[in-house]
Amino acid sequence: MSGVDRRKSAPTEYAVVVPTIGRPCLAQCLRALAATTGPPPEEIVVVDDRPAPHGELPLGAAGALRGRIRVLACGGRGPAAARNMGLRATGAPWVVFLDDDVRVTPGWGDALAADLAATDGHTGGVQGRIRVPLPVDRRPTDFERGTAGLEDAAWATADMAYRAEALKETGGFDERFRRAFREDADLALRMAEAGWKLRRGERVTHHPVRPADRWASLRAQRGNADDVLMTRLHGADWWRRARAPRGRLPRHLAVTGTAALALLLAVAGRRGPALGAAALWAAGTAEFALARIAPGPRTADEIATMLCTSVAIPPLAACHWAAGQARHRGAVRRPR
Repeated sequence: MSGVDRRKSAPTEYAVVVPTIGRPCLAQCLRALAATTGPPPEEIVVVDDRPAPHGELPLGAAGALRGRIRVLACGGRGPAAARNMGLRATGAPWVVFLDDDVRVTPGWGDALAADLAATDGHTGGVQGRIRVPLPVDRRPTDFERGTAGLEDAAWATADMAYRAEALKETGGFDERFRRAFREDADLALRMAEAGWKLRRGERVTHHPVRPADRWASLRAQRGNADDVLMTRLHGADWWRRARAPRGRLPRHLAVTGTAALALLLAVAGRRGPALGAAALWAAGTAEFALARIAPGPRTADEIATMLCTSVAIPPLAACHWAAGQARHRGAVRRPR
């Protein structure tokens, strides 16, 4: 940490940075931000991260805050790079990062001011409280439950206020994380290791479940490569320190291994051992599917989706994990 005296509370002036890929939900995000009470942001930096922007962003939804919006183009480099660009563009002492699919609540501005006023000079960040509205007339789907996990996630940048000084001191977001995954945990660990305190505030932000097709869980397996980078940078215990759920990767690797073994034994003509390995694969896949089906709505469509994707997820997870091992083999562990 630098030698600056941090005993005094930080100023409460803030800027808002919103990375976007041009989704329609940006209009709802800006509309909610304009409707909240409390001191307005000094400026709103909307970072357009579309590789080839086409069409206008719905900036008019910001209403009276429209004149405070500045748009920057990031060129599809990912949310970490987009947030860094927004940080560099503003001189506010606090930067509040919002995802473009969240909606701040009506009292959010006042609650944010109280969150920032309650900090001391050693506080590097204050997290908002995320609420995910779920259906009240049925059990949530697998995708809805995954989104609801944001409510307990530590340091999620769906609504995270960081002191600009702390961000610049620790280097900001690591742009090797090209997806909206793990870049927040990586930054939080570096903040803590640099001596900055992170805490949860009282302001509330809603994160509706966005529309998704039945194959969304397959695309999510790309995160296994990001987990490899986290391990390279922070060591094998980063899960505990970042308060992140461990996930099922070890089981996915085991299930994929039994499937590969069954195929190899079958090619070698060893029918009995091949059937045994295939039975282990089937048992592991069935356990995974049932674990996803049981808490859900159990409709025919959801069951069919869970059965299909539960077969495909373990090998996809293993492939992305192996790709991450190759891609990040040169990453050097950061000193604590």
